[in-house]
Amino acid sequence: MSLSEKLIEKDYFCLYEFDLWLFENIFLFERAFFFDLVMGDLKMDDISVLVCDDSALMRNVISRVIDNTPGMKVIDKAMNGQFLISKLEYTKPDVIILDIEMPVMTGIEYLRYRKEHGPDIPVIILSSIAEKGAAVTMEALELGACDFITKPNGSVSVDINSVADRLIEMIASYGGAQARFNGKNVYSTDYYIRLNSERAIERKLHEALGDKAKDVVIPPPKPIPKDFETFIPREKKNIVAITPLHAPGKIKLIAIGISTGGPNALREVFANINPGVRQPIMVVQHMPAGFTKEFAASLDRICPLSVKEAEDKDVLEEGHVYIAPGDFHIVVENNGFGKYQIRTNRLPQRNGHRPSADVMFESVAKVFKYNALGVIMTGMGKDGAVELAEMRKQGAWTLGQDEKSAIVYGMPRVAWELGAVQKQVALDKMAEEISSLAMANY
Repeated sequence: MSLSEKLIEKDYFCLYEFDLWLFENIFLFERAFFFDLVMGDLKMDDISVLVCDDSALMRNVISRVIDNTPGMKVIDKAMNGQFLISKLEYTKPDVIILDIEMPVMTGIEYLRYRKEHGPDIPVIILSSIAEKGAAVTMEALELGACDFITKPNGSVSVDINSVADRLIEMIASYGGAQARFNGKNVYSTDYYIRLNSERAIERKLHEALGDKAKDVVIPPPKPIPKDFETFIPREKKNIVAITPLHAPGKIKLIAIGISTGGPNALREVFANINPGVRQPIMVVQHMPAGFTKEFAASLDRICPLSVKEAEDKDVLEEGHVYIAPGDFHIVVENNGFGKYQIRTNRLPQRNGHRPSADVMFESVAKVFKYNALGVIMTGMGKDGAVELAEMRKQGAWTLGQDEKSAIVYGMPRVAWELGAVQKQVALDKMAEEISSLAMANY
Protein backbone atom coordinates (compact mmCIF):
# COMPACT_ATOMS: atom_id res chain seq x y z
CA MET A 1 0.00 0.00 0.00
CA SER A 2 1.33 3.44 -0.92
CA LEU A 3 2.00 6.16 1.63
CA SER A 4 -0.93 8.23 0.35
CA GLU A 5 -3.27 5.22 0.57
CA LYS A 6 -2.17 4.55 4.15
CA LEU A 7 -2.68 8.16 5.16
CA ILE A 8 -6.11 8.43 3.54
CA GLU A 9 -7.30 5.00 4.76
CA LYS A 10 -6.41 5.86 8.36
CA ASP A 11 -7.87 9.40 8.11
CA TYR A 12 -4.51 10.88 9.06
CA PHE A 13 -5.16 13.69 6.58
CA CYS A 14 -8.20 14.58 4.56
CA LEU A 15 -7.79 13.87 0.85
CA TYR A 16 -7.66 17.58 0.01
CA GLU A 17 -4.84 18.29 2.47
CA PHE A 18 -2.72 15.41 1.27
CA ASP A 19 -3.32 16.17 -2.39
CA LEU A 20 -2.31 19.78 -1.78
CA TRP A 21 0.91 18.67 -0.09
CA LEU A 22 1.59 16.16 -2.87
CA PHE A 23 0.95 18.78 -5.56
CA GLU A 24 3.41 21.17 -3.94
CA ASN A 25 6.11 18.49 -3.72
CA ILE A 26 5.51 16.25 -6.75
CA PHE A 27 8.11 17.98 -8.92
CA LEU A 28 10.86 16.99 -6.51
CA PHE A 29 9.60 13.41 -6.34
CA GLU A 30 9.51 13.16 -10.15
CA ARG A 31 13.07 14.48 -10.42
CA ALA A 32 14.27 12.01 -7.78
CA PHE A 33 12.49 9.09 -9.50
CA PHE A 34 14.04 9.96 -12.86
CA PHE A 35 17.48 10.09 -11.31
CA ASP A 36 17.00 6.69 -9.63
CA LEU A 37 16.05 5.14 -12.98
CA VAL A 38 18.97 6.65 -14.91
CA MET A 39 21.77 6.73 -12.39
CA GLY A 40 21.01 4.32 -9.61
CA ASP A 41 22.64 4.67 -6.18
CA LEU A 42 25.92 6.57 -5.95
CA LYS A 43 28.30 6.94 -3.07
CA MET A 44 27.82 10.45 -1.78
CA ASP A 45 30.17 12.59 0.31
CA ASP A 46 29.10 14.26 3.53
CA ILE A 47 28.81 18.01 4.00
CA SER A 48 31.12 18.41 6.99
CA VAL A 49 30.07 20.76 9.81
CA LEU A 50 31.85 22.28 12.80
CA VAL A 51 29.56 23.47 15.64
CA CYS A 52 30.84 26.27 17.90
CA ASP A 53 28.69 27.14 20.93
CA ASP A 54 29.49 27.64 24.59
CA SER A 55 26.47 25.56 25.61
CA ALA A 56 27.26 21.84 25.69
CA LEU A 57 23.53 21.11 25.44
CA MET A 58 23.16 23.25 22.33
CA ARG A 59 26.26 21.71 20.75
CA ASN A 60 24.89 18.23 21.33
CA VAL A 61 21.32 18.96 20.23
CA ILE A 62 22.38 20.74 17.04
CA SER A 63 24.88 17.95 16.34
CA ARG A 64 22.12 15.35 16.69
CA VAL A 65 19.97 17.17 14.15
CA ILE A 66 22.86 17.31 11.68
CA ASP A 67 24.13 13.77 12.23
CA ASN A 68 20.60 12.38 11.80
CA THR A 69 20.40 14.00 8.37
CA PRO A 70 21.70 11.93 5.43
CA GLY A 71 24.69 13.49 3.74
CA MET A 72 25.69 15.70 6.68
CA LYS A 73 28.11 15.09 9.51
CA VAL A 74 29.48 17.05 12.45
CA ILE A 75 33.23 16.53 12.34
CA ASP A 76 34.11 18.59 15.42
CA LYS A 77 32.80 20.96 18.11
CA ALA A 78 34.21 23.99 19.90
CA MET A 79 33.10 25.90 23.00
CA ASN A 80 34.33 29.34 21.90
CA GLY A 81 36.16 31.19 19.13
CA GLN A 82 39.61 30.41 20.49
CA PHE A 83 38.95 26.67 20.51
CA LEU A 84 37.48 27.04 17.02
CA ILE A 85 40.70 28.58 15.70
CA SER A 86 42.75 25.73 17.16
CA LYS A 87 40.36 23.10 15.73
CA LEU A 88 40.64 24.64 12.25
CA GLU A 89 44.38 23.98 12.25
CA TYR A 90 43.67 20.30 11.60
CA THR A 91 39.95 20.20 10.69
CA LYS A 92 38.54 21.36 7.36
CA PRO A 93 34.75 21.69 7.60
CA ASP A 94 32.58 22.81 4.71
CA VAL A 95 30.58 25.10 6.99
CA ILE A 96 30.73 26.46 10.57
CA ILE A 97 27.71 26.93 12.87
CA LEU A 98 28.70 29.80 15.17
CA ASP A 99 27.22 31.19 18.37
CA ILE A 100 27.75 34.88 19.10
CA GLU A 101 27.91 35.29 22.87
CA MET A 102 30.69 33.03 24.19
CA PRO A 103 33.40 33.44 26.83
CA VAL A 104 37.12 33.92 26.01
CA MET A 105 36.45 34.72 22.32
CA THR A 106 32.99 35.68 21.08
CA GLY A 107 31.61 34.91 17.66
CA ILE A 108 32.14 38.52 16.60
CA GLU A 109 35.77 38.41 17.74
CA TYR A 110 36.27 35.19 15.80
CA LEU A 111 34.80 36.75 12.64
CA ARG A 112 37.18 39.70 12.98
CA TYR A 113 40.06 37.24 13.28
CA ARG A 114 38.75 35.22 10.30
CA LYS A 115 38.47 38.34 8.15
CA GLU A 116 42.18 38.99 8.63
CA HIS A 117 43.62 35.48 8.91
CA GLY A 118 41.07 33.11 7.33
CA PRO A 119 40.18 30.41 6.54
CA ASP A 120 37.39 31.49 4.22
CA ILE A 121 34.85 28.86 5.29
CA PRO A 122 31.12 29.73 5.23
CA VAL A 123 29.75 30.70 8.65
CA ILE A 124 26.11 30.43 9.72
CA ILE A 125 25.21 32.37 12.87
CA LEU A 126 22.92 31.12 15.63
CA SER A 127 21.50 34.27 17.22
CA SER A 128 19.01 35.36 19.85
CA ILE A 129 15.98 37.24 18.53
CA ALA A 130 16.45 40.02 21.09
CA GLU A 131 16.96 43.53 19.67
CA LYS A 132 20.52 43.61 20.96
CA GLY A 133 21.08 40.24 19.32
CA ALA A 134 19.74 41.63 16.03
CA ALA A 135 22.31 44.45 16.01
CA VAL A 136 25.14 42.04 16.77
CA THR A 137 23.88 39.60 14.15
CA MET A 138 23.97 42.32 11.50
CA GLU A 139 27.52 43.12 12.58
CA ALA A 140 28.35 39.46 12.05
CA LEU A 141 27.00 39.66 8.50
CA GLU A 142 29.08 42.77 7.88
CA LEU A 143 32.14 40.82 9.03
CA GLY A 144 31.50 38.05 6.52
CA ALA A 145 29.03 35.59 8.04
CA CYS A 146 26.77 34.13 5.35
CA ASP A 147 23.43 34.05 7.13
CA PHE A 148 21.79 33.51 10.49
CA ILE A 149 19.17 31.45 12.31
CA THR A 150 17.26 32.66 15.35
CA LYS A 151 18.15 30.45 18.29
CA PRO A 152 15.23 28.87 20.21
CA ASN A 153 14.24 30.84 23.29
CA GLY A 154 12.71 28.11 25.44
CA SER A 155 13.65 24.52 26.17
CA VAL A 156 16.39 23.73 23.66
CA SER A 157 15.42 20.09 23.19
CA VAL A 158 11.74 20.99 22.64
CA ASP A 159 12.17 24.07 20.48
CA ILE A 160 14.98 22.80 18.25
CA ASN A 161 12.40 21.50 15.76
CA SER A 162 11.40 25.11 15.14
CA VAL A 163 14.79 25.81 13.56
CA ALA A 164 15.92 22.34 12.46
CA ASP A 165 14.50 22.53 8.93
CA ARG A 166 15.96 25.98 8.37
CA LEU A 167 19.31 24.83 9.73
CA ILE A 168 19.38 21.87 7.33
CA GLU A 169 18.45 24.10 4.39
CA MET A 170 21.23 26.55 5.20
CA ILE A 171 23.82 23.83 5.65
CA ALA A 172 22.69 22.31 2.33
CA SER A 173 22.95 25.72 0.65
CA TYR A 174 26.15 27.23 2.04
CA GLY A 175 27.91 24.04 3.10
CA GLY A 176 26.83 22.25 -0.06
CA ALA A 177 28.24 25.00 -2.28
CA GLN A 178 31.54 24.93 -0.40
CA ALA A 179 31.68 21.12 -0.49
CA ARG A 180 31.18 21.09 -4.26
CA PHE A 181 33.84 23.79 -4.58
CA ASN A 182 36.11 21.43 -2.62
CA GLY A 183 35.42 18.66 -5.14
CA LYS A 184 32.89 16.67 -3.14
CA ASN A 185 29.86 14.90 -4.59
CA VAL A 186 27.05 15.91 -2.21
CA TYR A 187 23.26 15.83 -2.26
CA SER A 188 21.49 18.75 -3.93
CA THR A 189 19.31 21.26 -2.13
CA ASP A 190 16.30 19.61 -3.83
CA TYR A 191 17.02 16.49 -1.81
CA TYR A 192 16.93 18.42 1.48
CA ILE A 193 13.76 20.31 0.57
CA ARG A 194 12.07 16.96 0.01
CA LEU A 195 13.57 15.51 3.17
CA ASN A 196 12.21 18.43 5.20
CA SER A 197 8.78 17.96 3.62
CA GLU A 198 8.72 14.30 4.62
CA ARG A 199 9.89 15.12 8.14
CA ALA A 200 7.07 17.66 8.41
CA ILE A 201 4.59 14.90 7.53
CA GLU A 202 6.12 12.67 10.20
CA ARG A 203 5.78 15.44 12.81
CA LYS A 204 2.12 15.93 11.88
CA LEU A 205 1.52 12.23 12.28
CA HIS A 206 3.13 12.15 15.71
CA GLU A 207 1.23 15.23 16.83
CA ALA A 208 -2.07 13.69 15.73
CA LEU A 209 -1.52 10.04 16.65
CA GLY A 210 1.24 9.76 19.20
CA ASP A 211 2.53 6.19 19.40
CA LYS A 212 0.18 5.01 16.64
CA ALA A 213 2.19 7.02 14.14
CA LYS A 214 4.78 4.25 14.06
CA ASP A 215 2.30 2.16 12.03
CA VAL A 216 2.96 4.39 9.04
CA VAL A 217 6.43 4.04 7.59
CA ILE A 218 7.72 6.93 5.52
CA PRO A 219 10.82 5.78 3.61
CA PRO A 220 13.82 8.11 3.50
CA PRO A 221 14.16 10.07 0.25
CA LYS A 222 16.42 8.73 -2.45
CA PRO A 223 19.70 10.58 -3.09
CA ILE A 224 19.70 13.37 -5.67
CA PRO A 225 23.25 14.49 -6.51
CA LYS A 226 23.65 18.05 -7.74
CA ASP A 227 24.58 17.13 -11.28
CA PHE A 228 21.60 14.84 -11.93
CA GLU A 229 19.73 17.79 -13.46
CA THR A 230 21.86 17.43 -16.60
CA PHE A 231 20.08 14.14 -17.35
CA ILE A 232 16.59 15.69 -17.40
CA PRO A 233 15.72 17.20 -20.78
CA ARG A 234 12.54 18.87 -19.41
CA GLU A 235 14.80 21.41 -17.68
CA LYS A 236 15.54 23.08 -21.02
CA LYS A 237 12.59 22.31 -23.26
CA ASN A 238 9.75 23.53 -21.06
CA ILE A 239 10.71 27.20 -20.83
CA VAL A 240 7.52 29.23 -21.13
CA ALA A 241 7.44 32.02 -23.70
CA ILE A 242 5.63 35.13 -22.45
CA THR A 243 4.32 37.67 -24.93
CA PRO A 244 4.07 40.99 -23.04
CA LEU A 245 0.89 43.01 -23.39
CA HIS A 246 2.97 46.18 -23.75
CA ALA A 247 6.55 47.14 -24.52
CA PRO A 248 8.64 48.04 -21.45
CA GLY A 249 8.29 51.71 -20.55
CA LYS A 250 9.94 54.17 -18.22
CA ILE A 251 10.94 52.59 -14.91
CA LYS A 252 9.14 54.22 -11.99
CA LEU A 253 9.82 51.51 -9.38
CA ILE A 254 12.35 48.71 -8.81
CA ALA A 255 11.28 45.61 -6.86
CA ILE A 256 13.70 42.91 -5.66
CA GLY A 257 12.80 39.48 -4.23
CA ILE A 258 15.50 37.38 -2.55
CA SER A 259 15.93 34.68 0.10
CA THR A 260 18.71 32.24 1.06
CA GLY A 261 22.05 33.85 0.30
CA GLY A 262 20.35 37.23 0.26
CA PRO A 263 22.05 39.18 3.06
CA ASN A 264 25.49 39.10 1.44
CA ALA A 265 24.08 39.33 -2.10
CA LEU A 266 22.18 42.50 -1.20
CA ARG A 267 25.29 43.94 0.41
CA GLU A 268 27.10 43.35 -2.90
CA VAL A 269 24.33 45.00 -4.92
CA PHE A 270 23.69 48.02 -2.73
CA ALA A 271 27.35 48.76 -2.06
CA ASN A 272 27.88 49.04 -5.81
CA ILE A 273 24.63 50.54 -7.07
CA ASN A 274 25.04 53.82 -8.93
CA PRO A 275 24.13 56.84 -6.77
CA GLY A 276 22.42 58.26 -9.85
CA VAL A 277 19.57 55.72 -9.58
CA ARG A 278 16.51 57.81 -8.70
CA GLN A 279 13.71 55.23 -8.68
CA PRO A 280 12.49 53.98 -5.28
CA ILE A 281 13.42 50.36 -4.60
CA MET A 282 11.29 47.85 -2.66
CA VAL A 283 12.99 44.71 -1.32
CA VAL A 284 11.58 41.49 0.08
CA GLN A 285 14.32 39.53 1.87
CA HIS A 286 13.02 36.52 3.78
CA MET A 287 14.05 37.42 7.31
CA PRO A 288 12.34 37.03 10.71
CA ALA A 289 10.81 39.85 12.70
CA GLY A 290 13.26 41.73 14.88
CA PHE A 291 16.10 41.75 12.36
CA THR A 292 14.99 43.71 9.30
CA LYS A 293 15.37 47.14 10.92
CA GLU A 294 19.00 46.41 11.77
CA PHE A 295 19.53 44.80 8.39
CA ALA A 296 18.27 47.95 6.66
CA ALA A 297 20.55 50.06 8.86
CA SER A 298 23.55 47.88 7.95
CA LEU A 299 22.80 48.33 4.23
CA ASP A 300 22.33 52.07 4.71
CA ARG A 301 25.92 52.31 5.96
CA ILE A 302 27.35 50.99 2.68
CA CYS A 303 24.78 52.14 0.10
CA PRO A 304 24.91 55.52 -1.68
CA LEU A 305 21.09 55.53 -1.58
CA SER A 306 19.02 55.88 1.61
CA VAL A 307 17.94 52.49 3.04
CA LYS A 308 15.27 51.96 5.70
CA GLU A 309 12.86 49.34 6.99
CA ALA A 310 9.51 49.91 5.27
CA GLU A 311 6.66 51.21 7.40
CA ASP A 312 2.95 51.29 6.67
CA LYS A 313 1.99 54.34 4.58
CA ASP A 314 5.60 55.23 3.71
CA VAL A 315 5.42 57.47 0.65
CA LEU A 316 7.88 56.25 -1.97
CA GLU A 317 10.68 58.74 -2.47
CA GLU A 318 13.33 58.95 -5.16
CA GLY A 319 16.66 57.36 -4.31
CA HIS A 320 15.27 55.44 -1.33
CA VAL A 321 15.35 51.69 -0.63
CA TYR A 322 12.60 50.08 1.46
CA ILE A 323 13.23 46.70 3.13
CA ALA A 324 10.10 44.69 3.96
CA PRO A 325 9.70 44.30 7.74
CA GLY A 326 9.93 40.75 9.11
CA ASP A 327 6.56 38.95 9.38
CA PHE A 328 4.78 41.57 7.22
CA HIS A 329 3.90 41.55 3.54
CA ILE A 330 4.47 44.79 1.65
CA VAL A 331 2.42 46.08 -1.29
CA VAL A 332 2.35 49.37 -3.18
CA GLU A 333 -0.69 51.54 -3.89
CA ASN A 334 -1.61 54.97 -5.19
CA ASN A 335 -2.46 57.16 -2.21
CA GLY A 336 -4.90 59.29 -4.21
CA PHE A 337 -2.73 62.40 -4.09
CA GLY A 338 -0.49 61.62 -7.03
CA LYS A 339 1.95 59.67 -4.85
CA TYR A 340 2.64 55.99 -4.30
CA GLN A 341 2.86 54.49 -0.83
CA ILE A 342 3.73 51.20 0.84
CA ARG A 343 1.13 49.29 2.78
CA THR A 344 2.04 46.48 5.16
CA ASN A 345 -0.21 43.61 6.22
CA ARG A 346 -0.16 40.29 8.01
CA LEU A 347 -2.30 38.31 5.61
CA PRO A 348 -1.49 34.57 5.46
CA GLN A 349 1.92 33.44 4.28
CA ARG A 350 2.41 32.98 0.55
CA ASN A 351 4.72 30.13 -0.53
CA GLY A 352 5.52 29.63 3.16
CA HIS A 353 6.76 33.21 3.61
CA ARG A 354 5.73 36.51 5.13
CA PRO A 355 7.01 38.79 3.67
CA SER A 356 6.52 37.18 0.27
CA ALA A 357 8.11 38.33 -2.97
CA ASP A 358 5.03 37.14 -4.86
CA VAL A 359 2.79 39.44 -2.82
CA MET A 360 5.03 42.42 -3.59
CA PHE A 361 5.48 41.59 -7.29
CA GLU A 362 1.71 41.08 -7.66
CA SER A 363 0.96 44.58 -6.39
CA VAL A 364 3.71 46.11 -8.56
CA ALA A 365 2.26 44.40 -11.65
CA LYS A 366 -1.20 45.80 -10.90
CA VAL A 367 -0.11 49.35 -10.07
CA PHE A 368 2.89 50.00 -12.32
CA LYS A 369 2.31 47.46 -15.12
CA TYR A 370 5.04 48.12 -17.75
CA ASN A 371 6.67 50.95 -15.77
CA ALA A 372 8.68 48.81 -13.35
CA LEU A 373 11.78 46.64 -13.03
CA GLY A 374 11.45 43.32 -11.21
CA VAL A 375 14.52 41.42 -10.00
CA ILE A 376 14.59 37.90 -8.53
CA MET A 377 17.75 36.63 -6.87
CA THR A 378 19.21 33.73 -4.91
CA GLY A 379 16.77 31.72 -2.83
CA MET A 380 15.31 28.29 -2.15
CA GLY A 381 11.84 27.46 -3.43
CA LYS A 382 9.68 29.43 -5.85
CA ASP A 383 8.58 32.61 -4.05
CA GLY A 384 8.35 35.53 -6.47
CA ALA A 385 8.50 33.48 -9.67
CA VAL A 386 4.78 33.42 -10.53
CA GLU A 387 4.11 37.12 -9.99
CA LEU A 388 7.37 38.16 -11.65
CA ALA A 389 5.95 36.34 -14.68
CA GLU A 390 2.84 38.51 -14.31
CA MET A 391 5.04 41.61 -14.22
CA ARG A 392 6.71 40.42 -17.42
CA LYS A 393 3.29 39.79 -19.00
CA GLN A 394 2.31 43.38 -18.22
CA GLY A 395 5.47 44.56 -19.98
CA ALA A 396 7.80 45.27 -17.05
CA TRP A 397 11.57 44.90 -17.28
CA THR A 398 12.83 41.79 -15.44
CA LEU A 399 16.18 40.35 -14.33
CA GLY A 400 17.18 37.12 -12.60
CA GLN A 401 20.40 36.06 -10.91
CA ASP A 402 22.28 33.38 -12.83
CA GLU A 403 22.89 29.84 -11.59
CA LYS A 404 26.65 30.13 -11.22
CA SER A 405 26.56 33.05 -8.78
CA ALA A 406 23.42 32.10 -6.81
CA ILE A 407 23.94 30.35 -3.47
CA VAL A 408 20.63 28.60 -4.20
CA TYR A 409 19.36 28.66 -7.78
CA GLY A 410 15.76 28.00 -6.79
CA MET A 411 13.61 31.13 -7.04
CA PRO A 412 15.48 32.49 -10.08
CA ARG A 413 15.42 29.09 -11.80
CA VAL A 414 11.64 28.73 -11.47
CA ALA A 415 11.20 32.32 -12.68
CA TRP A 416 13.43 31.61 -15.70
CA GLU A 417 11.48 28.45 -16.54
CA LEU A 418 8.20 30.40 -16.35
CA GLY A 419 9.54 32.91 -18.85
CA ALA A 420 9.50 35.65 -16.22
CA VAL A 421 13.15 36.67 -16.67
CA GLN A 422 14.36 38.69 -19.63
CA LYS A 423 18.03 38.38 -18.73
CA GLN A 424 20.08 36.33 -16.25
CA VAL A 425 22.85 38.28 -14.55
CA ALA A 426 25.82 37.30 -12.38
CA LEU A 427 25.86 38.74 -8.86
CA ASP A 428 28.98 40.83 -9.49
CA LYS A 429 27.24 42.45 -12.48
CA MET A 430 23.78 42.88 -10.92
CA ALA A 431 24.31 46.38 -9.47
CA GLU A 432 25.64 47.59 -12.82
CA GLU A 433 22.75 46.02 -14.74
CA ILE A 434 20.09 47.47 -12.43
CA SER A 435 21.76 50.88 -12.49
CA SER A 436 22.09 50.94 -16.27
CA LEU A 437 18.47 49.98 -16.87
CA ALA A 438 17.16 52.37 -14.23
CA MET A 439 19.15 55.37 -15.41
CA ALA A 440 18.51 54.75 -19.12
CA ASN A 441 14.75 54.45 -18.54
CA TYR A 442 14.11 57.09 -15.90
